[in-house]
Amino acid sequence: MKYLITGGAGFIGSHLTESLLADGNSVTVIDDFSTGSPENLAAVKNHPALTVIEEDILSGPGLAKAVSASDCVIHLAAAVGVELVVHDPVRTLVTNVHGSERVLTYAADGGKRCILASTSEVYGKSTKPKFKETDDLCIGPSTNSRWSYACSKLLDEFFLMALYRDRKLPGTVVRFFNTVGPRQTGRYGMVLPRFAAAALENRALPVYGTGEQTRCFCHVRDVVRALRLLIGQEKSYGHVYNIGTSRRISIRALAELVIERAHSRSGIEIIPYEKAYEPGFEDMLNRAPDCSAIKELCGWEPEIELEQIIDDVIAFRRSQGAKEKK
Repeated sequence: MKYLITGGAGFIGSHLTESLLADGNSVTVIDDFSTGSPENLAAVKNHPALTVIEEDILSGPGLAKAVSASDCVIHLAAAVGVELVVHDPVRTLVTNVHGSERVLTYAADGGKRCILASTSEVYGKSTKPKFKETDDLCIGPSTNSRWSYACSKLLDEFFLMALYRDRKLPGTVVRFFNTVGPRQTGRYGMVLPRFAAAALENRALPVYGTGEQTRCFCHVRDVVRALRLLIGQEKSYGHVYNIGTSRRISIRALAELVIERAHSRSGIEIIPYEKAYEPGFEDMLNRAPDCSAIKELCGWEPEIELEQIIDDVIAFRRSQGAKEKK
């Protein structure tokens, strides 16, 4: 098959690209390298079935042709990360809304199979112990920029569903719950790579808020496997699927576990949200997925435990540090 991956030089996109190429598919990657990196594709950069197009999905001239030439479009390109969202909300909205409009419209024009990456952020301030795809959503006020990302991705979901109903777009939405693993950067607020970097340098691990908020972390390899299982599922058209793990851990406990796994001498520094981000910043106390829908559809469930995830992130960060010293 011929695949187009927007944001294919990013964290998830690069792993997906490698997996698809390894199975004999051809892959075209579109990425402007604003958050992704050519280095993420270093292992396959000379692969004869890989084409990389460096352009912005908002205005690049190659997008329409790339969609037309593909059998399946996996739309991962987005402005992500809490720090980027809070400090550059205009970029978040424009990239996520108008970029997705272009990708999804071209996909609908050609009747292309399409998977849209969304986020657990759309569940907003819901206090349910586990989030199900059919749940009502509880987004915060527009005066708080923290919610702009959730709203932008939710609008993307509505747009895909409208194209599915009106133009029979064979589209599926996936909501990622804290995908982590090698190549993820802590530059935009992702917690695990930040913790790993600090632990390896024996610096205090910065825990925002009280540290009692809980999250679930899913290895990127498990996420890639879920995406690949969904691609051929016609029953998934017009539906939303959570992708994540059910094991919850508080951010403070995560920091302690990273310190332990890294054999670090680091301590923990509690930083108030208003100092880390902005006054009035709001966060969810708990965020865990109900993944019964995707399990029922195609048998997927995560296989990699949190300890192994942390070990993989630490090993990657350690290898990056060794490269930087050369």
